[in-house]
Amino acid sequence: MKNNILISKFIKTIYSLPIVLIFIGSILTSCGDKKKDSEENQEVEIAEIDVPAKVNELSQEEKDEGWKLLFDGKNTEGWRGYNKDSFPSQGWVVEDGAIKVQGTGSGEAGGPGDIIFDEQFKDFELTLEWKVSEGGNSGIFYLAQEIEGEPIYTSAPEMQILDNDKHPDARLGTDGNRQAGSLYDLIPAKPQNAKPVGEWNKISILVYRGTVVHNQNGENVVEYHLWTDNWKEMVKNSKFKDWENFLNAGGEDKQGFIGLQDHGDDVWFRNIKIKKL
Repeated sequence: MKNNILISKFIKTIYSLPIVLIFIGSILTSCGDKKKDSEENQEVEIAEIDVPAKVNELSQEEKDEGWKLLFDGKNTEGWRGYNKDSFPSQGWVVEDGAIKVQGTGSGEAGGPGDIIFDEQFKDFELTLEWKVSEGGNSGIFYLAQEIEGEPIYTSAPEMQILDNDKHPDARLGTDGNRQAGSLYDLIPAKPQNAKPVGEWNKISILVYRGTVVHNQNGENVVEYHLWTDNWKEMVKNSKFKDWENFLNAGGEDKQGFIGLQDHGDDVWFRNIKIKKL
C-alpha cells in the first residue's frame, strides 16, 4: 500500500514538471522581452537627444528651425559702424570669442560709436549673451533706422545693459526703468534678475507684429506693444516725446537694424543669433 502511494506521488510529480518548466520559461521569456523593449526604448531616447550648440555655433535643431548666426566668435563679418560703411578700426575688437567694446571712460563721448548688423529685420527673435565691466553701461537696439546726422537711439527701442550695483543709472529714471533688461527709460524689467559683473547674462528680444518681449536669464521681464495708443501715450510722457522716428520705431516698413551700443565702458557680446518669424 505504502509503495503504491509513493508511486502515485512520483507520477504526479512527473506530470507536474512540464507545467512548472513551462511557467518558469514563460517568466524568463517575459523578462527577456521586457529587457529587450527597455533597451530598444533607451536607444530611441538616446537617438532623439539634440547635442547642445557650442558657444557661437548653431545646433542642428537651431539650423532646422531657421536660426542664423550673427557672430562666429572669430571675426566681425556682417557688422559695421552705424552710419558708416565699415567696421570701426579701433574701439571694437574680437576677444576670447566675444565682440568687445573697449571702454574709454568718457561715456558716450569720444568712443568708436555704435555698431549695427548690416541687415534689417521685421518680425524676429534675437538671442545673445552679454557681460559688463564694473560700473558699465551699454544697450541692444532693435528696429533701428539709419538716419544721417541722428544717433541710433533717436529711432530705436533699447534693451538696457547695466551694472545695476555700481552705475548711477540704476537709481535714476522711474521704478528701475534704467536697470538691465528694461525698455530703457520706459518700462522696468520685472523681475530684476541680472547677474553680477563678470557673469554672462542670456537675453532674448521677441518682436512680432508690434508685440515686443524682453527675456532675461530665462524670465520674461518686459512686454509692450508698438504703435498702439498705449505706446504713443507712454512715449508722449517720456524724454523721447519729440523724436518722431522713435515713436514710429521701425519706420514705414516696420523693420530695422540690430545695434550694439558704445557707452564708453568695457562690454562683451557673444552667441548672437536671430530667427525670422
